[in-house]
Parts: sequence; C-alpha cells; structure tokens
Amino acid sequence: MTSTSTSPSTPPSTPHSFQVDLRGLVDLLSHHLYSSPRVYVRELLQNAVDAITARHALDPAAEVRIRLAASGGRVTIEDSGIGLTAAEAHSLLATIGRSSKRGGEGADLNEQGLEATRQEFLGQFGIGLLACFVVARQIRVVTRSARDPRAAPVEWLATDDGSYTVRELPHEARPEPGTTVVLEARPGAAEWAVPAKVEELARDYGSLLPYDITFDDGEGGEPRPVTDRPAVWDRPFPTPAARRVALAGHCAQLFGFTPLDSIDLDLPVAGVRGVAYVLPEPTSPAHRAGHRVHLKGMLLTDRADNLLPDWAFFVRAVLDTDTLRPTASRENLYDDETLAAVRDALGARVRGWLAELAASDPDRLAAFLQVHHLGVKSMARHDSELLGLMLPWLPFETSDGSMSLQEFAAAHTDIHFTRTVEEFRQIAPIAAAHGLGVINAGYTYDADLLALLPAVRPELKVTELDAGAVTERLDPVPTAAELALAPFLATARTRLEAQGCDVVLRAFQPVAVPALYLDDRQARQERDRTAALESADSLWSGILGALRGSAPRARLVLNHNNPLVRRIAALPDEALTGTAVESLYGQALLMSQRPLRPADSTLLNRAFLGLLEWATHSTDSRDAQEGQK
Repeated sequence: MTSTSTSPSTPPSTPHSFQVDLRGLVDLLSHHLYSSPRVYVRELLQNAVDAITARHALDPAAEVRIRLAASGGRVTIEDSGIGLTAAEAHSLLATIGRSSKRGGEGADLNEQGLEATRQEFLGQFGIGLLACFVVARQIRVVTRSARDPRAAPVEWLATDDGSYTVRELPHEARPEPGTTVVLEARPGAAEWAVPAKVEELARDYGSLLPYDITFDDGEGGEPRPVTDRPAVWDRPFPTPAARRVALAGHCAQLFGFTPLDSIDLDLPVAGVRGVAYVLPEPTSPAHRAGHRVHLKGMLLTDRADNLLPDWAFFVRAVLDTDTLRPTASRENLYDDETLAAVRDALGARVRGWLAELAASDPDRLAAFLQVHHLGVKSMARHDSELLGLMLPWLPFETSDGSMSLQEFAAAHTDIHFTRTVEEFRQIAPIAAAHGLGVINAGYTYDADLLALLPAVRPELKVTELDAGAVTERLDPVPTAAELALAPFLATARTRLEAQGCDVVLRAFQPVAVPALYLDDRQARQERDRTAALESADSLWSGILGALRGSAPRARLVLNHNNPLVRRIAALPDEALTGTAVESLYGQALLMSQRPLRPADSTLLNRAFLGLLEWATHSTDSRDAQEGQK
C-alpha cells in the first residue's frame, strides 16, 4: 500500500490568501455579469431594503426611511436600517463574496434578529457595494449600528483602486442608527448620476418594494415618492370595468400599448401575483416576448422569455414573486423545476381565461381571435380539450367562405383539405359550385388541427384532397358526346403524355374555367420518381423502375360546358388541336400557381409560338385569297 503521508523532514505548507484586483473585477462585472451599469441603483436600493428588513427583525417598531438623492455628480442613499459597527464594516463591506445575510463571521450578531427573516432579503449573492464601482470612483459609507447603541458611527471610504479606510466618527455625526452611502461618479460615467436618470432607474427597479422610498433631485422641492404600492393588480376597484381601465392604463405606461384584455396570474401556492396583457396586434409565434418579473418587489428583469409557455406569445406579463430563483447577475430567472412548474401553471391560467371567454363573453373572444387565432391554434394542436372548446370559434378559410370548423362540419361530414394555398384557390370556386367541402390547410397549424379533428368529432371524415375525389364530384359528359369526342381526347392525351398528365372530360361550373389541373401527393411523388428515372444511371434506373407506383397521374380536366373547349374539340387540324390543348394545360398550370418544371416551361413556349404561327399563317392565307379576287 502506497503511503501519501508527508515526511517528517518536509516543512509544512504555508497557506496564502487570494489577491483580488478590484479594477479587473469591476471590469469583469460590467462587461460579463451585468448587462448595463444601471444595475448600481438596484444594488443601492437592495442594500437599503435589506437593512430595513434586518432592523425590523431586531425592532419591529423601528422607523422606516429610505431617501435617494442625486446632484452634482453624486448619488446618495440614506436608510434607517440595521447599520454596521466598525468590525462589521471591515468584515462585510470589504470582503468580496461575504454578506451580513450569510453565515460565517458575524453570524452571531444576526442569530436572533436576522436568521428568522433571511429569506426576506433581496440580496443572496453577497456582492454588496462592489457593483457600484461600475459607475463610482469613490464610495463613502457612514453607518451606525442598531444592534449596539453604544457603538460609535463609522465611516468606510473606498476608491476604485482597491483601497479603503475605516474610522470611527463622533456620535453627533450620525445620532440615529442607519446608513448613508455616497457615490462619486467616475470619469465617463457621469450620465448615470444625472438626477432624472437616477429617478427613472429608481422607479423602474423599486416601484413595488415593500418600504416607502423618496427621491430628492437637490433643487429644493419636496422629495417625490418612488414606490407605488400596492401593485395595480392588487388594488381594490369599485367595479370590474374600473379595474380593466386601470390595468389598461398600467399596460400603456409600462409596455406602450393598450391591451385587448388582461389575465390575472394569481398563484398563491407558488408565491406569484401579476397580470398578463393581451397584445392588440398580431405577432409572430417565433417572437419571444420579454416579460417583467419582480422578485420580492425589486425588478429582476423586463426581458424574461422563459416565464410563459412558447405558445403564449400573444401576451406580455408583469408579476411579482418570492419563490423563483434569480441568476447570479440577478437579471433573469434561473430555469429550474420550480420555474417549469410555475410556467405550466401560468399557461393553465391563460387557457382558463380563454375557456371563460368562450362560456361567458363570446364578443370579447371573437375580438381576440380576430387578432390572435394563430396563437390559439398553436395551443390547440397539443390540447384536444382546448380544440373542442375553441371549435365553434376558430376561423378557417373554406370553399364556403371564412367560418369556424363547427359551422363547416354542419354542412359537410366529408371534409377535404389542400396543403397549399395555391391549390385551394384554384379548386375552391369549383368545389363550392359542386358541393365539395374543402378547407385551406396551407396556413400555419391548420393541417395539424384538421388531423386532430376526428378525435374531437368522430363522426367527421377528414382526408387530403386528391384528383380522384374532385373528378368524381364533377358532372360526367353524356356517353354519346364523349364517344364523339374520342379522337380529340386521344390527341390531347398523346400531347400531354410527356408531361405525365392524363386528360378527362367533365362538365362543371363555373363555365368561364376552360380547364382544371389536378394532382395530389401521390401524383407528385410519381412525377418526381419519373424525373429521377430519366436522369439516373443504369443501376438507379432499375431501382426506380421497380418503385413505379399505381397511383393516378396528374389530370387536366377539360370543361365541356366551356365554349372554347368545344371549339377546340371541333378543330379539323390535329396539329392545331394538340397546340391548343398544350395551351389549355399551360393556362391551367399558371392558374394553379404551381412552380413550373423545365419541361412545362418548354411546352408553354412551344404552344405560345405555335398559336402565333397559326394566327399569322391564317392572316396570310386570307390576304392571299383576297388578292386573288
């Protein structure tokens, strides 16, 4: 067995302490931990609020006072909190990573009054005043401890070169317990000490903090309140309408828009209270909305994109919580199991709001769906219960016009759908004229919802539209007429054989449509296989040839009701007939708005030039005949 013990002759190692470069650490904070120097105001407010909380743990009747001021490049904050002794100033203000809110040295001072309320503190990372060096060249702290009334006031003075001094002051320098912090802005950071900016940041971060905070701009007026409690969603209002108006005003002030509606986000078990505002304009499902989150009253972030489920992209939320964990920078939420559970619960609240509207206020629901039906469709894809609930309201584009699935299902038990908008627009007029129920599933989420429809309404049959289904619905041509046109149909099929397209004759409405191009997924797959076969080598030709399917090919349906088709069918010139059929094929392709293959483009050019040649040849012949006369 190998021994790992130290030889008696080996001298013991001497422990050393880490040396911290304050300027380097401040640079690290400002460029990597914090998103902006603006967080220094949050740190000042946080320390003041935590000091008051600690004082109340010691003396619940103690005065509450937090006053923030800014003028002349200085920012001052004064509180009537717990204060510090000289020993605590050395230990807590100058030791990075240590806080009066943790154990370790000084824990005995906190044992009775502080430990029971530790969870009430805003700060949990012990960085303290260090973040203020992001904007300050010097920090002066004058403090007097409430724990030891006999202790003298203490001045802690630090500069951004990493040095500090601590000295005791006469008792009259600060007669009452509490702390005053004065920051002097460093060169290049003066903008962050401008009174208007400091007040703006204080209101942004601290409007919901539990203690009254005032701001003084140094111009001789009365200090202005920073806090605005209780939160608007917790205030009493005489009527529900008055509450909606107040919430709408709050949303306009906070987010810059007047909401369609507001949704209460009240989860007492999870320590969450707030409101979600419904956007008045449609927004992309891919857009990650930034929500405002307060942690125990202090603004944590206004860009929380992991607070609500992705499908709830149509709301902006603001809430206060005392249970969710912040990240180390205290500028976002830590994505853990607790946040996941809260996210699901908040999503359930949004879904419950929709259910309530469907049951009690259809007009408001209709107004919401007119703007945000895409978001509801996104939800309903994963929630059959919600799909059933929203079925009477969700709008779809159909061959009978824009309507809900429930209205459409009342008229059609066999529902067909197209996967592209172009295919729907070509077939919709004909389907409507012949009683064929077709839904445009070319829009986002519609195909997914139609696939779920039979689970909600088992009596409905939902299938993708195919060429055969359309052709069967169109009126057949009398047998005698079709036999008379057999030579014409044979010529047409021969000319379009190279395009992989069959030709059929039907009578359908509207009369103005001479030809209809139909294909389906199977026909497209067969066409692609044929194209690949033509360009493949001998090995792949054998494999692709073995995969030849029995699926029907694309179809050009000629309308026997159309006068132009009848005239073309009666042409005596077979070559001209073929050119005219190719022209009908090209026109039907263009009407369907499908991408043209190279072979289709070639056919269109050939047909166009052929018709021009025929037209000019006919003119020349007539001119020659007239000249002979």
